Amino acid sequence: MFVDETTSGNRSDGWGLEIAEERLTVRELIRRRVFQEVAEYNARTPQVFQGLVQPTDAERVLNGFALRTPRRIDPEAQAELALRAFSGNGFLVLVGGRQVTDPDEEVELVLGTEVTFLKLVPLVGG
Repeated sequence: MFVDETTSGNRSDGWGLEIAEERLTVRELIRRRVFQEVAEYNARTPQVFQGLVQPTDAERVLNGFALRTPRRIDPEAQAELALRAFSGNGFLVLVGGRQVTDPDEEVELVLGTEVTFLKLVPLVGG
């Protein structure tokens, strides 16, 4: 189960991602999540992309990111943005309630494991 949270207290309803392996690196977990959300966006191309990180040439809106020019999103480029954001503390990953900081750390994903992506919200005024 994947869940998005923010430091301001917002929490999404969880959503599932089918993963066959029982162990996976955090890097690969992030990539698979991003590839899934980009595939869903590209299949429907709604006006707002609701993803982990902001695509290039997009602006933040109430429920996600609006692309200035409607287009398909490149999953490789989006995954690279997400991995850079993770490395730069743009969001935290918690697996089963434990924070994971190394993208190359393998985590155990038994049935029912909750993976939380905690998006850090900048403080007002600094």
